[in-house]
Amino acid sequence: MSEDISDVLVVGVTSRALFNLEKENEIFEREGVRKYREYHENNRDVPLEPGTAFYLVKSLLELNKQAHKPVVEVVVMSRNSPETGIRMLKSIEQYGLNITRLAFTGGEPVSPYIDAFGVDLFLSKDEKSVQTVIDSHSNCAAALIYEPPTAFNPAENVVKIAFDADAVLFSEDSELMYKTEGIEIFRKYEDEHKDVPLAPGPFAKLLMKLSKIQESLPVTVELSPLRLAIVSSRSAPTHMRVINTLKKWGVYVNEVYFLAGMPKDKVLKAFGAHIFFDDQEVHLEKSSKVVPSGRVPYSSDSPLKNVE
Repeated sequence: MSEDISDVLVVGVTSRALFNLEKENEIFEREGVRKYREYHENNRDVPLEPGTAFYLVKSLLELNKQAHKPVVEVVVMSRNSPETGIRMLKSIEQYGLNITRLAFTGGEPVSPYIDAFGVDLFLSKDEKSVQTVIDSHSNCAAALIYEPPTAFNPAENVVKIAFDADAVLFSEDSELMYKTEGIEIFRKYEDEHKDVPLAPGPFAKLLMKLSKIQESLPVTVELSPLRLAIVSSRSAPTHMRVINTLKKWGVYVNEVYFLAGMPKDKVLKAFGAHIFFDDQEVHLEKSSKVVPSGRVPYSSDSPLKNVE
C-alpha cells in the first residue's frame, strides 16, 4: 500500500542548497567530472558544511518530533551519481538529519521527478532547474536559493518562514498594476476591492499546507513551533485586502509587516527567518545578507518579465 502524504509537507532540496558545495562545483566546472569524482572520493569522510537551506531543513524535520507524527518530509534531489553522493549521505548521517528519500540522477535534470516524489517546495541554486519547475509544475512552489548569510544564528526550538505578498503568496496582478499604472491607482483599486480576495500566487498552496501543519503542533501561550510571517512593501490602505484574503482562505499567519517601501532586511533579521521568499532582487540583495533567502522567479510567460 502506498504512503499517503497529502497532509505532509514535502520539501525537495538540491545538494548545493542543503550543503556548501561551491568549491566542489568549481572543480566540476573547471576540471570536469573525473576530477570532481576524485575530490569527493578523497574527502568522503570530511563532513560538508551547512548550506543556505540547511537550518530550514533541520528545523522543519524537528517538527515531526513535536507533532508526534510525520508532518514534514525532505527529499534530497541531486544530479550527482550514487558514487559521488556518498560524502553527502555521510554528512546527512553525521548531522543527524532524518532524511530517507534521495534522488541521484547522474547528471540528468531533477525537475522531472518533482511530481514523482510529491514535492510541495523545491529549493535549488540552479536557476534553470527552478524556472523549469515554475513553468511545468503548478502544484510546486520553487525558489532560487542565494548564498548563505555570513552570521546567521537561528532559533533551535522553532522554525520561522517569511513571505513577500504579491507575486509570491498572491498573484502578480496587483504588482503588475502598481508597476504599470502607478501607486495612486494601485492604492485606490486595492482599497475599493479590499473585500475581494486576491488570487492565489505560486506559494499560496505552500502557505495553506504550512497553516494546516500548525494546527497539529503543540502551542504554548500562542507560540507555535512553526511561525509564519508576511513581510510586504504594501502600506495602508492596501493592507486590508491581504488580511481579508487570508481570512477568506482560512489561513493563520502569526505575524504581518507592512513596510510601505522600507527595506525588509532589518525586520527579517529581527523576526529571525529561517528563510525568506521574495520575487524582487532589490529586496533580496539586502535580506540575503542577514537571513537565508530565495527568489521566486516569474513564469516564463509572465508580463512582469517585461516590466521594469
